[in-house]
Amino acid sequence: MTNSSSDPSQGIAQGSPNGPSVWGDAHTRYFYELTPDRILDAVEGSTGCRCTGRALALNSMENRVYELEIELDTPPSTPSERFLIAKFYRPGRWSEAQIREEHAFLLELAELEIPVVAPNRFVDGDTLHKMKDADLWYAVFPKIGGRSPDELGDDQLAQVGRLLARIHNVGASKRAEHRMALTPETYGLGNLKHLLDAKILPPNIASTYATTVEQICSVSAPWFAAAAHHRIHGDCHMGNLLMAREQLFFVDFDDMVTGPAVQDLWLLIPGRDHYAQRQLSIMIEAYSSMRAFDHQSLRLIEPLRALRFVHFSAWIGRRWQDPAFPRAFPQFGSQSYWEEQLRDLQEQLSLIQELA
Repeated sequence: MTNSSSDPSQGIAQGSPNGPSVWGDAHTRYFYELTPDRILDAVEGSTGCRCTGRALALNSMENRVYELEIELDTPPSTPSERFLIAKFYRPGRWSEAQIREEHAFLLELAELEIPVVAPNRFVDGDTLHKMKDADLWYAVFPKIGGRSPDELGDDQLAQVGRLLARIHNVGASKRAEHRMALTPETYGLGNLKHLLDAKILPPNIASTYATTVEQICSVSAPWFAAAAHHRIHGDCHMGNLLMAREQLFFVDFDDMVTGPAVQDLWLLIPGRDHYAQRQLSIMIEAYSSMRAFDHQSLRLIEPLRALRFVHFSAWIGRRWQDPAFPRAFPQFGSQSYWEEQLRDLQEQLSLIQELA
């Protein structure tokens, strides 16, 4: 377990649709002050690269990420070599120690030639810098040209299974002392407490919603306690897979947590039907060729799915004062939104109780 397991809110800033939030004042201000000139100055000063001035903002809700074109002294071997990716971390979310644990994990994986996108080292050898005049940590990554696959064929499923096993072998080799633990306490009860304290839940739904979440956590807590926990990707959905040069890359370890291995598998195969079960079996069989898989942990899939629902709603609530979030989630906070969330969680509870 990580040290943060005793504090469900660690690494997650506060805020709600009904009250003040750090994202609506001082912390968000730093993001608005990220002008192209300041971005280019920060990257050029720390990397030694010369930028052409082209800076393209990439799609990222949590952080601010930019594609920067750089000048090269020799012709690039691939078009992607003409660009760097600069990532400015949302202030107040992860501590310096937590970000460094993400970088350390990525560097360990890259050293073993596991296909991930690890941060570049700056001129001083570090991978993380803070802007001189703003409370913003930033890192620079290479650009890997490619696209996220729409679906995975059998060979790709096997490839992903083996790669996840290798990632988890590395993940289990060291502890992440500062990263969050994915448990019913943190992702379930901690997020529920925020939703209740911030009065985000409608009064006519709050009690039933809370009882449902508490029951899900109560039933599944012994299952989580029985499973092995180690460093995992944490947000390993299809959008964080990249097909590049006939190779699958894992990207965006920003949500790296200490948690059960099955979290990284079910997110890639979220369905429950026969086809999804077949895909999951192929992935697990390949995974097992590189690392033992705990088949008992499959019962965690439905609790993990439920915890993701709660975590997602609390995440939007905490970020609501960031103007990007109301635009992206216009239905959030409405009666229909919470009625649907409650129905989904009640369905999850029924499935979990059937497994108990």
